[in-house]
Amino acid sequence: PFFVNRGGLPVDEPTWERMWRHVGRIHPEGERGGQRIRGAADLPKIPIPSVPVFQPSTPIPERLEAVQRYIRELQYNHTGTQFFEIKKSRPLTGLMDLAKEMTKEALPIKCLEAVILGIYLTNNMTTLDRFPISFKTHFSGNYFRHIVLGVNFGGRYGALGISRREELMYKAPVFRTLSELIFDFEEAYRRCWHTLKKVKLGHCVSHDPHSVEQIEWKRSILDLDKLTREDFRKELERHARDMRLKIGKGTGPPSPTKDRKKDVSSPQRGQASPHRRNSRGDRRPSGEKKPADSKAMPDLNGYQIRV
Repeated sequence: PFFVNRGGLPVDEPTWERMWRHVGRIHPEGERGGQRIRGAADLPKIPIPSVPVFQPSTPIPERLEAVQRYIRELQYNHTGTQFFEIKKSRPLTGLMDLAKEMTKEALPIKCLEAVILGIYLTNNMTTLDRFPISFKTHFSGNYFRHIVLGVNFGGRYGALGISRREELMYKAPVFRTLSELIFDFEEAYRRCWHTLKKVKLGHCVSHDPHSVEQIEWKRSILDLDKLTREDFRKELERHARDMRLKIGKGTGPPSPTKDRKKDVSSPQRGQASPHRRNSRGDRRPSGEKKPADSKAMPDLNGYQIRV
């Protein structure tokens, strides 16, 4: 049923090719069975979840509940094939285009896709801070990884996401500190017989859907095997404080435009730097003017070259 096109909407060919390539490996009829499904006219229509639309007066907590409800309606992808290829190194604008594609195709998703979709659906909530939270756990000799989108509204923390487990995705923004939120996830993992090993925290994501910045996925990497309980809590609160300071200053990762400007001007500064180093001993206070001396005239050419 996951391969049925929801509502008869067309799905891009690369996505279908990936799905049928996987079907061909595990099903004896392979692509022929898929073609029969796609060409069947008597299949029931599968409802397409509606992308939430909000009034300006809708409170942020209600909007978050609606976003999470939409993510849940897409369902968790149990097929073993990831329908959308997500590269974490892509700029934010490219990931937002992919999120828009997710809303059109309405196929089941996994946790990383839910994070990208959560960012896309909350971009217009400018008073909401969003940041990725990744977990690494151990169970029965194997390691497992999971990711959610942490949110902070009015000084309260919560999370958006999707998981096989109800308690490992949505968290309403009611936690007073970031450590309380992470400890709640840790307790949820414990109830699933998983041991939390590592937590990776990213920085706040820009609200500009056209930004060419990359998401900072792992600003802080906390290894629980190397930290005491109190040190773990302190590191979580330090990360939360760093995010608040970054937001308060209104700063973010340097844009490529600024980087290019610096790169263009750096050779000029590099050429001028020897002149600055050689003339430091001749500097005077800003209020004191250097007298016009005929002996100093030869040095004027050097300044002209430097400028």
